[in-house]
Amino acid sequence: MTRTEPVETVEKEDDAELIRSSYDDPERFAGIFDRYIQQIHRYVARRLGTQAADDIAAETFLIAFRRRTSYDLTQQLARPWLYGIATTLIARHRRSEERFLRALSRTGVDPLPEPMADAVVDRVAAQEKDRQLAGALADLKQSERDVLLLFAWGDLSYEEVAGALGIPLGTVRSRLHRARKKTRTTLGDDAPTGQDA
Repeated sequence: MTRTEPVETVEKEDDAELIRSSYDDPERFAGIFDRYIQQIHRYVARRLGTQAADDIAAETFLIAFRRRTSYDLTQQLARPWLYGIATTLIARHRRSEERFLRALSRTGVDPLPEPMADAVVDRVAAQEKDRQLAGALADLKQSERDVLLLFAWGDLSYEEVAGALGIPLGTVRSRLHRARKKTRTTLGDDAPTGQDA
């Protein structure tokens, strides 16, 4: 993004326009970074912890920047593309994720900090459920875990999950259904995503 360009202009452009314009003016890609860095970082932190999230979120945007000329400009939102890159990077850290979830299952310590007042009240009530959920997530197949967490923690739609993972919409639905069913069984029929199937 050039220094003389008003911020409102960047905010009004869709992601595809920003990416296309970054071909000639690489600084324009900063608009994509600014829009999505917090979401990507939060998603990765939920899966692997804050330490790994710093590196993986940065690597996600570095890869996206390097591959920006291959981005499908018919897609106005880059969010599924970025989550797909992040999920691929997370897959490289799969063992770390499973160890992290198993540790969370044992300790009940969530990787994301929260305000102290909320933490005291919420942790006492939710610690056991957090352990159970972490154990259930660790027991899922990687493909099911990816779909469930992109949907629940990444807040992506079915279509966006399909785009992020490069799989058919029906596969997203079936994997999400299986993941929800398995986690519900572990959690005693509580909905793991906060929504009903």
